[in-house]
Amino acid sequence: MSFGFSRRRPTTRPGAGVRHLTHEVAGRTLPLRVAENPRAKRLTLRIKPGNKGLAVTTPVGISMLEVERFLHRNRDWLEERLEKIPDRPQVRPGIKIPIRGVNHEIVHEPGRGVTEAVRDDNGARLVVRGDRVHLPRKVADFLKKEAKADIGALVEKHTATIGRRAKAIRYKDTVSRWGSCSSEGNLSFSWRIMMAPRPVIDYLVAHEVAHLVHMNHGKEFWALCEDLCPDTERCKAWLKKNGSALQAIQF
Repeated sequence: MSFGFSRRRPTTRPGAGVRHLTHEVAGRTLPLRVAENPRAKRLTLRIKPGNKGLAVTTPVGISMLEVERFLHRNRDWLEERLEKIPDRPQVRPGIKIPIRGVNHEIVHEPGRGVTEAVRDDNGARLVVRGDRVHLPRKVADFLKKEAKADIGALVEKHTATIGRRAKAIRYKDTVSRWGSCSSEGNLSFSWRIMMAPRPVIDYLVAHEVAHLVHMNHGKEFWALCEDLCPDTERCKAWLKKNGSALQAIQF
């Protein structure tokens, strides 16, 4: 049993109708998953994290014609959202990726050396050294290293405040959630969060640490989350608005 800050996934009963289709919108052809859920009372639509496709959840017995009409009614909403989500950009020299909310241009330098973030009069750069073919992995490794340093310190700070300890801290590249807390006290975080602004990183850690006390999303949980991170609402809104763009980047 675990709780995490994530985009909620529809759950389906075993054997429930699931169809894998495609849907054309905003000049893109996206995978479309249509799934029945016996608990659903209405049709719902979401864009999968990282702009990887669309998911429609329906009550049992809804026809595909009704699903098509539902998608048509929501076409303007889809186009507006998709315009804000870039096609999955590949990490390469010359593009910019955010590090703690600050855009850094990726610069490749041949030869041995460590990957380092540099900020000077020429702007912010992420200098990646070594063979060009290893550049995406080295950028990901840099973010993982930064995540361990920043998140580890934040976990220590927030757990000291609540008088609880985390059993373990893990770092993953998950697309369905930014973090989670298991009933055993294990905390997990997506290292991609290091691309978000510092207050958002702090919020995510506060959110998962709060689950060490409240394994739910009730009023007491949110009150504790606000105590640990007074900027909770603004940071939560930022992640909801911008999280898909961070998930879309290919390493």
